[in-house]
Amino acid sequence: MNAGSPETAVDGAVAPLAVSTAPNPVTSAGRVAPTEYDAILLASFGGPEGQDDVIPFLRNVTRGRGIPDERLEEVSHHYRAFGGVSPINGQNRQLKAALEAELAAAGIDIPVYWGNRNWEPYIPATLQEIYDAGHRTVLMLTTSVYSCYSSCRQYREDIGVALTETGLAGRLRVDKIRQYFDHPGFVAPFVEGTAAGLATVREALGAADGSRDAEIRVLFSTHSIPTRDAEAAGRSEAEPRSFEGGSAYVAQHLANARAIMAAVAPGVKWDLVYQSRSGAPHIPWLEPDINDRLQAIAGADGEGVKGAVIVPLGFVSDHMEVAWDLDTEALETCRELGVEAVRVPTPGVHRDFVAGLVELIRERTAQGTVTDRPHVTELGPWYDVCRPGCCENFRGAKPVIAEEGVELGTAHDGRSPAAGKGAEA
Repeated sequence: MNAGSPETAVDGAVAPLAVSTAPNPVTSAGRVAPTEYDAILLASFGGPEGQDDVIPFLRNVTRGRGIPDERLEEVSHHYRAFGGVSPINGQNRQLKAALEAELAAAGIDIPVYWGNRNWEPYIPATLQEIYDAGHRTVLMLTTSVYSCYSSCRQYREDIGVALTETGLAGRLRVDKIRQYFDHPGFVAPFVEGTAAGLATVREALGAADGSRDAEIRVLFSTHSIPTRDAEAAGRSEAEPRSFEGGSAYVAQHLANARAIMAAVAPGVKWDLVYQSRSGAPHIPWLEPDINDRLQAIAGADGEGVKGAVIVPLGFVSDHMEVAWDLDTEALETCRELGVEAVRVPTPGVHRDFVAGLVELIRERTAQGTVTDRPHVTELGPWYDVCRPGCCENFRGAKPVIAEEGVELGTAHDGRSPAAGKGAEA
């Protein structure tokens, strides 16, 4: 996962991202014909908006796992430290407004609704609101971009369960845009931020003791997940590929990191690291943890690394796991080790990111359709409709949308020319 040598200088030049629009012969099997969508659903994780919300929110997140409130209170400290307010809801309000403005500028008259998995506005209530407003064909855009259970299938299950529980199954069609991990709109802001971060750290090292050419390491950080879930990511009977690292989740991050470093600094070493591990300690999760890796490369017996650029590659916005796990804990580790460090911004409402999301919407809509599907790795563009059983739920099957052979919500098999027809009201 490393490249280059520590002696390589960074001159600030950034090469263009290598973007392809060539079809992927594997994922093209899951491509769906454009549809006359009449609403967009921005779906996200959700977060508390006050101290009184923290424990009820954590109950929602851990529902079905039997975790007592006493244990939830023990793990609530990062929310408590920010007044019980997660930044994610405010960021999604900004993203919704930016999407609405970009769609209007593109001449696409489709309303944008917002629903969360774990806090208000909840997805079931939002689907009911959409239906009551007279909409019948919905395209869902999620704020999770990689392939694994929690980033993709769980959202598809949330819609499936919500359609079932609200009685809207068969009356409201909900499809989902592809996982957009390697869309240039998502990756380009990280190229910009990584280049700026390297320049900032290099300048700080030079100002501190003249060691401008000391080794800097780029750490691409993403959410750790259980190893079992990682191994299931992207896997199904209809997916013929094997993935680097044994997982589509890992392979997608590695491919993105390489694309970014090829554009920014091909000779600078980098690592893929993980953060935000939770759950029972005996269950294996993806490693190395970012703090452990910092110790290994910059500690007393480390590799002599003097600077670090932390790139939150797994995240769309600066929500709590970025604000706490990176800005608080990881940067504190850097200070303790005497490492000059910066954390690169997430895409948020970056102009390229918002424009890219509208491109992703236009891939699927009959209104202003675009036919090219840009991607910066050989893994993409990803499926519109997932393969049967992809990213298995080990706790048991649930109703699901956007999966080949499943009619709930989508009423198509992912390959039929009739896929563009909306469900009956």
